[in-house]
Amino acid sequence: MKKSGFALLIITMVFIIFALLPQYSFAEVNVNIGINVPLPAFVFSAPPAVVFIPGTYVYVVPDVDIDIVFYQGYWYRPYRDYWYLSTSYNGPWRHIDQKTVPIVLFKLPPDYRHVVSGQQRIPYGQVEKNWKNWEKEKYWDKQGQKENKQKGKGIKGKGKDKD
Repeated sequence: MKKSGFALLIITMVFIIFALLPQYSFAEVNVNIGINVPLPAFVFSAPPAVVFIPGTYVYVVPDVDIDIVFYQGYWYRPYRDYWYLSTSYNGPWRHIDQKTVPIVLFKLPPDYRHVVSGQQRIPYGQVEKNWKNWEKEKYWDKQGQKENKQKGKGIKGKGKDKD
């Protein structure tokens, strides 16, 4: 009788141990669904100057080896086939679905980084403060029209001087 009581005690203890074991288990399973394309880190030491891309209200950071643009208050970084978004030029960056990327960013000229090479650098503070009004008031469109008029007058003036 003592043997059967002892066996019952052992079986009960084994059952309890196995019943409680999952709670104290050191094994762990993680399932991550998403992208595993790490965005290369890039840190600006100071707020970057930007350049306006004509025909858009997109601003690009020139003279860096990454694609980074500012549009309507957000920073965008395309990398491989993925897009990342941040509220700051230094991140943190979060992956976004391509469906949420503004269409204007897909329509940028393929050589937009080279198109802006001779343009005026705009301090980031000015862009951050004024981008909304510039877009609302079509500031860059008006600036382009002024430049075209000035260029036109300059050419006509030279022609008149020769007569």
